[in-house]
Amino acid sequence: MDLVKLNKAVAIKTEMQQAVLMMHRQREQLVKFRTMQINGLRGMLAELGEVMGKGRLALTKSIPDALARVEERLSKVLIDTLREQWARIEELDGEIETIERRLGAWKKEDKAVKAIIEIPGVGLLTATAAAAMIGDPKAFRSGREFAAWVGLVPKQTGSGGKVTLHGISKRGDTYLRTLLIHGARSVLTHAKEPGPWLEQMRKRRPPNVVVIALANKMARTIWAVLAHDRPYEKGHVSVKPV
Repeated sequence: MDLVKLNKAVAIKTEMQQAVLMMHRQREQLVKFRTMQINGLRGMLAELGEVMGKGRLALTKSIPDALARVEERLSKVLIDTLREQWARIEELDGEIETIERRLGAWKKEDKAVKAIIEIPGVGLLTATAAAAMIGDPKAFRSGREFAAWVGLVPKQTGSGGKVTLHGISKRGDTYLRTLLIHGARSVLTHAKEPGPWLEQMRKRRPPNVVVIALANKMARTIWAVLAHDRPYEKGHVSVKPV
């Protein structure tokens, strides 16, 4: 497939779809800023001898006791600074949760989001982002073309009739591609019955390749559900018309 042709304009989006994409962009910025604040607070506490466990949950559980311990030996000015840093992180939590509640409200109203959120690995963020970005799914000729637009197909080079496949092209929208990859990784980690296709892939391919293949399949399924206006069916096999 000529990936150059996939630099195409998709259908014009509705005002609501544009608003949803703005909410996603705002949430992404808030998450990045929150991560910076958390890393900054973790670093300051580490310099004071208070080492936090990895992950946000570990930090949340440890921070009250850590602040109480350093409060016994440090000046009030420094303690106030640390507490203000933690307060900013909690404020960011609230802003992010507000955006997610608004996205959840749109999910209840939008038929497309309710349809694709049933696909394994597709959560609220992926479903709302995909439905808003794709616009009119029939702007793409196939699920493969949509997956290529997202950047989840191998990059191809070759000459003299010989085609060489490389890593994924990474064309298209980085944000949606990342959500799909995270969703695919979650399925591989938590699915109790991943299905025969996935089991066979696991036997033949490295883990990261399996993740990308599943993300590609998720993108194709999203397109099929929206383009054909039908609910998700586990184990559905598409049949080309004769």
